[in-house]
Amino acid sequence: MEQTIVQTPVAQLKTNRGLLKYILLSLITFGIYGIVAMSGVSSDINIAASRYDGKKTMHYCLLFFVFSWLTFGIAPLVWFHRISARMGAELTRRGIVYSFGAGSFWGWYILGSLIGVGPFIYFHKFFKAMNLIAADYNVKG
Repeated sequence: MEQTIVQTPVAQLKTNRGLLKYILLSLITFGIYGIVAMSGVSSDINIAASRYDGKKTMHYCLLFFVFSWLTFGIAPLVWFHRISARMGAELTRRGIVYSFGAGSFWGWYILGSLIGVGPFIYFHKFFKAMNLIAADYNVKG
């Protein structure tokens, strides 16, 4: 007797993240929405990718409230580098054609800050990449 294993999603992940929503709600809530949104991303990437890559991304609240100030701002740079690389690898593994990875962080967020709009472009790409991963996960698991 042959059994087929069907991988179903554990839960439906959010696919409505966006730059404008992130900026406006973060301003209105004095940054609280930003922390909640990034916490959701860190949890969702663990749900979608941990089974395949064996990694676990640190929860954003732990990073923000503990390690950020302990490391004088270095830990967030490492965290964004790692989550961007992990999201890029997950996009590739899922066969989603979208250009995003650690290079996007260093190019748009760090170097792009010299022209002012780079961080906005990075976060737009960041949320779009996570939405694509979440949408694929919601269908395929």
